[in-house]
Amino acid sequence: MPADWPVDLSGVTESVVTTRGPNGRWNVAALGLFAGEPVTARTWGRTRTWRNFSERGGGYVQFTHDPVDFVDAACSVREEADPVLDSADAWATVDVERLDDGEEGDTQWVEWALTPVEARVEREVVPTTNRGYYAVIEATVAASRLDVPGYDTETLRSRIDYFESVVDRCGGDREAAAFERLTEYADID
Repeated sequence: MPADWPVDLSGVTESVVTTRGPNGRWNVAALGLFAGEPVTARTWGRTRTWRNFSERGGGYVQFTHDPVDFVDAACSVREEADPVLDSADAWATVDVERLDDGEEGDTQWVEWALTPVEARVEREVVPTTNRGYYAVIEATVAASRLDVPGYDTETLRSRIDYFESVVDRCGGDREAAAFERLTEYADID
């Protein structure tokens, strides 16, 4: 029996997903959730998430306010022994079903329906609006598209530069650490 999502979803909600790999460890990746009935997500290319969704049919979708965990998920290869990150404020175990697939530019994509089967809120968090945090998220999305056909690299680099100035002005220590990692992972000087 499906469970409810542990948070309200609207528009595109960025999350972190863990999927079990062939080595038994949990691959950590970023995943944008598109609100609707059903909630959907797209994998781009032959990623670990695509492989693990295809082979195992699910994973753990997590909601975190830690910008370092989000950058690590989006821009590095990270594996964990446990499926739920310490920073997860809420999570849902999901079953996935392939809905559609295609190609954009030279990149294969697959659209998945995500159905929560178990969900938990680990921490009730009072939301705050820290511009530095959201600048890290937007810069991470831009960095993930660098050198991808169909995206203008110079435009993306300009966005990243702007978001860095927002992090410098408005972010705290975690946002600064996350942006530093982002520049290392994406080889941005």
